[in-house]
Amino acid sequence: MPQLALDENRRMRPLAEADAAELHSLIERNRAQLARWLQWAQDQTPEQTLAYIRRALAKESDGHGLTRAILAERRIVGVVGFPRIDPPHRCAEIGYWLDEAHQGRGIMTSSLAALVEHAFESLQLNRLEIRTDIENAASRAVAERLGFRYEGTLRQAYRIAGERYSDDAVYSLLAADRDQPGARLDQSR
Repeated sequence: MPQLALDENRRMRPLAEADAAELHSLIERNRAQLARWLQWAQDQTPEQTLAYIRRALAKESDGHGLTRAILAERRIVGVVGFPRIDPPHRCAEIGYWLDEAHQGRGIMTSSLAALVEHAFESLQLNRLEIRTDIENAASRAVAERLGFRYEGTLRQAYRIAGERYSDDAVYSLLAADRDQPGARLDQSR
């Protein structure tokens, strides 16, 4: 999955070290929104952004991760990927975030749908999992639009900052779920 066109103005491609400044600038513009849900966004530095890209590339090269920049009109507007792939168990965790100015346009839903299709068809994975704060309605809506099933809530599963923890809603999608009535993987919104 080197690159993938989502439509005439949007595509996904691998991150590169040369993206560090642009990606960090995007994080800065969205820091308040991101920091509400993600520990790393509290104080991400340019050096940490570059280190993140390097880790993502290393994980992809050894088959234990896959990360894609989401581009709209040739600018990075978000990130989607598998921060952890477990090849022996054929499962992966999904992570994603999108520039606040680009939300509500179906960009994340179509990006995630393409990633999910790649996971099941090319990577031959069996299970995909999304964990998101129970209060993050937008993230939960993306999972639900794509047919992920809510499995339950993990109490105080993720430390966001200080003594603030997230209760995480856990969603999963199995390869076999795509064959079930009502499967919605092909929807873009």
